[in-house]
Amino acid sequence: MTSWTKTPAEEAARRARHGQTPVVVVIPYYNGSDFIERSARSVLEQTVPPAEFLVVDDGSTPEEAARLDAIAERMGFTVLRKANGGQGSARNHGVRHSTSPFICFLDQDDFYLKTHIETLIDAMPDDDPHFGWVYGELFEADGDGQVVRTSIVSHHSSHPKTSLADLLANDMHVLPSASLIAREAFEAVDGFDEQFMGYEDDDLFLRIFRRGYTNHFTPKPVTVWCIHTESTSYGIRMARSRWRYFQKLIGLFPDDPEKGRFFVRDLMIKRFHQPIMREARNAALDVPGKYTAHKREYLQIANDYVATLLAMPSIPASFKKKLVLRRRVLNSPHARHIFRILFRLERLKAYLIRR
Repeated sequence: MTSWTKTPAEEAARRARHGQTPVVVVIPYYNGSDFIERSARSVLEQTVPPAEFLVVDDGSTPEEAARLDAIAERMGFTVLRKANGGQGSARNHGVRHSTSPFICFLDQDDFYLKTHIETLIDAMPDDDPHFGWVYGELFEADGDGQVVRTSIVSHHSSHPKTSLADLLANDMHVLPSASLIAREAFEAVDGFDEQFMGYEDDDLFLRIFRRGYTNHFTPKPVTVWCIHTESTSYGIRMARSRWRYFQKLIGLFPDDPEKGRFFVRDLMIKRFHQPIMREARNAALDVPGKYTAHKREYLQIANDYVATLLAMPSIPASFKKKLVLRRRVLNSPHARHIFRILFRLERLKAYLIRR
C-alpha cells in the first residue's frame, strides 16, 4: 500500500468530515456580470458543495443588478443587496446573513478549482479549539482565466504564518478567495475593516493572528486568481488603502526605543516605501493612465508618508536626508527631467559594473 493511500475506514471518516463541516461561500459583486457566471459555476461544481451560497450586490448599476438577477435565477443562487461600501463591507454583509460555522470567500473575477472546499477541509487540523483559518496555493491567470502559472503563494512568502515581524514586513499572500475561515475567529475581530478597499485581507488575517487563532497552509492549489489591470490592485483605491493601512499599523505598532522594538524603522518601511515612492515617481513623470488622472493624490500620499517618517525620532538621519531630497524632486516642476537624468545615471552605473 502506497503512503498516500487511505484505508477504507480513513476514507469514510474523511468523507464524513466533509458533511460535518458546513461552509458558506460569499461572493461580493459590483458591476461584474462579465465574470459572475464563471465564478458562480465554480462554486456550484464543488466536489463538496457549500451549505450556503450568497452573492452580495454591493450597489451595482440597475443594468448590472438585473443581469445578476437573471444569472442567479438560471443558476440557482441567492442574491443579497446593499448600498456600495466596497468588498470588505459586502463580505461582512454576506457573513451576517449566513449561519454556517465556516466561511469561504470568492472575488467575482476569480474562480475556484473544483476541489476548493474539499482540499481546505482536508487540510484543517483535528480537534484544534483555536482554529482560525486554513489557506491554499493559487493558480495565476489573466483576465480571461487562462492560466499563467500554477504556484504563486509558496514563492513569495513563508507559510503558515508564525511571526508578527513577518506579517508587518511583508505582504501575506493569504487571499480570502483561497481560505476557509472559522466563523468564531472572523466574528471575534468583527470581520473586515470596511475603510479598506485593498489590504483588507492582510488586515483581517493579522488581527485573527493577533487574537491567538491558528492558521494552516496546504500547498495544494484551490483557487484561480485572475490578475488584470482593471482589478482593484492596479488602481488609485489600492494606493489609498495602502496609505490608510500604513497609518493604522504605525498607530498599533509604533517604534519603542526603550524596549528595543522598531516595527516602523525595521519592518514597515521595508514593505511600504518602494510602492509608495514608485507610484509618486510615475505620477511626477506623467505616466499615462491612472498616474496622470490622479497625479495630485499620488504625490500627496508620498508627501504625507515622508512627513510622517520625518517626525519620527527613531528614523535615522541619513534616511531622512534621502527622504527630503526625494520629496524635493517629486514636487519640482522639473521632476520629469530630473528623474530621466537619474535613470540614465543608474543605467550607466549598471553598465560600468558589468564591465
